[in-house]
Amino acid sequence: MEKRQNVRNSCLIISFLLFPVTQFYFSPFLIIWGASKGIITGSFLIFTIFFFGSLLIGRAFCGWIMPCGGMQEIMFMANDKKPKTGKLDYIKFFIWFPWLIAIITVVLLAGGYKRVDYLFIIAHGISVSNIYMYIPYYIVILLFFLNSIIFGKRANCHYLCWMSPFMIVGRKISNLLNIPALRLTAKQGNCIGCETCNNLCPMSLDVSNMVKNNNLENPECILCAKCADNCPKQVIQLHFGRVKTLKR
Repeated sequence: MEKRQNVRNSCLIISFLLFPVTQFYFSPFLIIWGASKGIITGSFLIFTIFFFGSLLIGRAFCGWIMPCGGMQEIMFMANDKKPKTGKLDYIKFFIWFPWLIAIITVVLLAGGYKRVDYLFIIAHGISVSNIYMYIPYYIVILLFFLNSIIFGKRANCHYLCWMSPFMIVGRKISNLLNIPALRLTAKQGNCIGCETCNNLCPMSLDVSNMVKNNNLENPECILCAKCADNCPKQVIQLHFGRVKTLKR
């Protein structure tokens, strides 16, 4: 389904172009700063949406609308090698856990949350609202750029992203409770082993082996549907349903 991938690519590019506006809504530092003053910030709201949304759509946010996801896929033109994964995927949790502890600590020291200000330090709702705000903007861009150049395809999603653990945990809960959600399913017997899915997966997953084992659940899957849309035998499908009903 070329049309679906065209829509996805368009969403990612538009999201990346809007990053000067939206950057602080994804800021991990802004949550801590707001928490130290007892303020619920815009980024607090966005991360909450990611968590609860992941119960229904997993990490589809990463595959379809994340600004730095768009940047990373543009970087495929410069470096499309597969990054080392496996245990290295847990690096982001070593970033996430201390960050959560820091949020809890500072909000307790502040006496709890007292008010909501979704535009906290975001002038007129725009992140890069003056020349000085380009400094944090380009620091983030440079960090993601270098990581992509050095390590390869969506390396930031594997190693550094402080948002993906919310969605990974949400997906685990969704599967545990068997909540109807967006999932991949496969007609295992139709697979011809061409490994087109492996070659095109932006997260460098061994999709063909997942099909062979009849288990398409993977915490690093961003549900971009490239494997489904490019499979010559239409083995893989994007489906909304429960885990149990997808097993064959």
